[in-house]
Amino acid sequence: MEIKIIKIFLRLSLSASFLYASIDRFNDILGILNPNTVLWGNWSNFMAYSAKLMPWFPYWIVLTLAIIATIGEIVFGICLLIGWKTSQVARLSGLLLLLFAIFMSLTVGIPTVLSYSVYSASAAAFALSTFKVKFLEFK
Repeated sequence: MEIKIIKIFLRLSLSASFLYASIDRFNDILGILNPNTVLWGNWSNFMAYSAKLMPWFPYWIVLTLAIIATIGEIVFGICLLIGWKTSQVARLSGLLLLLFAIFMSLTVGIPTVLSYSVYSASAAAFALSTFKVKFLEFK
């Protein structure tokens, strides 16, 4: 398979995952997703899950990290979709996903992380950051 096709597939799949997860957190407001298919469905449920993944931190740190992660996922999702600074954004995406996977591994266990393919997504993002060929992107 041609590298350009692999690169666009990685960009679009990572972008879709980030944007879908972000929409899920605000589905009670946006109403875009089927309520029967959402994971969190609202910010409160997302925060409860975030607190479960970071039990060592006080609530204000969990809230701050959850907001930063959500902003990152939205920004990374859009940047990957449009192809802006793909290599740098992919590296940051890989780091964000790796941190998420590590926190999940420490709290809910490796089987859950593997079921959600978080390590695979992180590896895919890091792999995407190594492609030098530009395809339907700028900068």
